[in-house]
Amino acid sequence: MQAQAKQTIAENVLKNTLLLIEALKDNYRQYSIRGHQKFVNDVDNQEYHQRKIDELKSGKCDIDYTIETGKKYHKVILVSGGGSRSVAFFVDKQNGGVFKSASWRSPAKGERCNLLIIKEREWALENADWSGGWLYRR
Repeated sequence: MQAQAKQTIAENVLKNTLLLIEALKDNYRQYSIRGHQKFVNDVDNQEYHQRKIDELKSGKCDIDYTIETGKKYHKVILVSGGGSRSVAFFVDKQNGGVFKSASWRSPAKGERCNLLIIKEREWALENADWSGGWLYRR
């Protein structure tokens, strides 16, 4: 019975991590659309900016996230359009705690939020931004 409960928690942590990744990608798309809208009336590049806006609105995203699972944490990695990789954050597999990265290998001290606590998860989904500002202490 206890093993089944641990498995359910682990599944919920991963599911909520994937939801957070989708929120981050959506934040990036909205950020990029706003950036292209500033230049859509530029006569020289109007077609380019409008095409990028249309692509973003259709769901295309120039960044992606991958998850590397270790013994204790899910390491969430931001992959840019050019292929560079950086750690976005860590998620504790056992309890859903989210941590800012201290380095490629380890999280910073201090849980930023918890994906298993509804109020904190909703806060993260609403406030998470692709560049990581949401991970700084409030």
